Amino acid sequence: MQLKFEIRHFIIDNFLYGQDDNDFRDDISFLEKGLIDSTGILELVSFVEEKYEISVADEELIPDNFDSVNKLSAFISKKIDDGK
Repeated sequence: MQLKFEIRHFIIDNFLYGQDDNDFRDDISFLEKGLIDSTGILELVSFVEEKYEISVADEELIPDNFDSVNKLSAFISKKIDDGK
């Protein structure tokens, strides 16, 4: 649960300018909601790599891994569990 909180906090601070509009749920698509564009994805990847000390390969930069709090949380958890 801490992981989801940290991701939400980063998204709110960096893409919603500190304003949680209560319409931002953990399952909402960052791209469909217009929260993150291609530059934002790079910021998100940088945050994930630095914060969780994991490496994100180019082939892992897909919506299944980075398009919601739930998906990103699952991706990070798996990377940490795999020790990568």
